[in-house]
Amino acid sequence: MASGKFITIEGPDGSGKSTQARLLAEYLGKRNRSIVLTREPGGTFLAEKIRGILLDPDTGGMAPEAEVLLYAAARAQHVAEIIRPALAAGKWVISDRFVDSSIAYQGYGRGLDPAMIWEVNRLATGGLVPDLTVVLDIDAEEGLSRITRQRETTGGRAVFDRMEQEETDFHRRVREGYLDLAKQFPHRVKVVSALGQPDAISRQVSGLVEQLHHQKV
Repeated sequence: MASGKFITIEGPDGSGKSTQARLLAEYLGKRNRSIVLTREPGGTFLAEKIRGILLDPDTGGMAPEAEVLLYAAARAQHVAEIIRPALAAGKWVISDRFVDSSIAYQGYGRGLDPAMIWEVNRLATGGLVPDLTVVLDIDAEEGLSRITRQRETTGGRAVFDRMEQEETDFHRRVREGYLDLAKQFPHRVKVVSALGQPDAISRQVSGLVEQLHHQKV
């Protein structure tokens, strides 16, 4: 059976990644493509446990190096247990975050060496690279405001996880990291504005995916 396609949805906090990943899965599902929708950190029992540690506000004093390694450990299990088997079975995998998140958050955000982060993740993933990465672009202030509004609407009080609680300058650096990645890897990383209605953004994302499909056929 032909190998599947691997698509990642990236972007700063509040950019709407989860919504767009879900809408893309629905779009492809309606076109009779077999889909696996997953997320990082997470996707497996072990990786979800690590996610809890990484996003718990009580672990706020975590060393950046420990953060990189925990994300990579979760990713290694995710790739081995979910992503590679699905691709080998000819499925389309859509992941909410992947290695580019580590470059943006721990590289640009934390100030660690991106080359080191790439190398750690090369081991974790066996060199797996997405066929397409869509970066949903939004400035730090608007992204964090969105999170606050959404959580107040659904749950009353906005509670940020450990990463979301970082200072605004941190989130600005993360955004800069994503935009730099798009410049470094223009054939793989595509930037879509996260401003606007979700359906309109979804049409742009699905258009990029259709281009990928036609290029690979």
